[in-house]
Amino acid sequence: MLTIVNTFFEWLKESSASPWFYLIIFTVAVFDSVLPIVPSETLVIIGGVSAGSGSLSIALVIACAASGAFIGDNLSYLIGSEASDWVIKRRTRTERGAKQMANIVEQIHDRGGMLLITARFIPGGRTLLTLSCGVTRQPRKWFIGWAVVAASVWSLYASLLGYIGGKSFADNHTKAFLIAFAGAFGVTIIVEAFRAISHRLKRRNQIS
Repeated sequence: MLTIVNTFFEWLKESSASPWFYLIIFTVAVFDSVLPIVPSETLVIIGGVSAGSGSLSIALVIACAASGAFIGDNLSYLIGSEASDWVIKRRTRTERGAKQMANIVEQIHDRGGMLLITARFIPGGRTLLTLSCGVTRQPRKWFIGWAVVAASVWSLYASLLGYIGGKSFADNHTKAFLIAFAGAFGVTIIVEAFRAISHRLKRRNQIS
């Protein structure tokens, strides 16, 4: 089993060392904002590990990830904006749907741009939020400004997580990849736990 794992990560190391991997990171980061099943964060971490081991440039990995995420977010926003009339008309047919739409708008107004940043660390969160910003027709300049910040924070986090692993274990790529992925998984768990606790406290406050 260990041999299979080592072989897989050696193959991953060789594949991610190609200059074409920059284009792959950029392309996947674009589509991940529209189709959340695409593993952009995983590829950015892999790119970071390769940069840490000297195969790629960390600056280019960060730039490709950030620019791809920014374009993808704006694409998702535009899709939501184009479908706005249809979605709102359909969702507000019932009282429950109208309340849900009002809640989405309220959340965006209350938490603002920080919501765009934190949503990037929630599986499927960025797609739901960027579409919602388009559907509710949030100001375009406001969205673009925060999308730049969110994409930059996310690309730095994922790239440097992999880079640190690649630098620390340059002679053991299997360990470098595993530690980087474990770190990303740990951050996701922390974010989800914090979100669940916050939601529970909010509900408790509403009841009391």
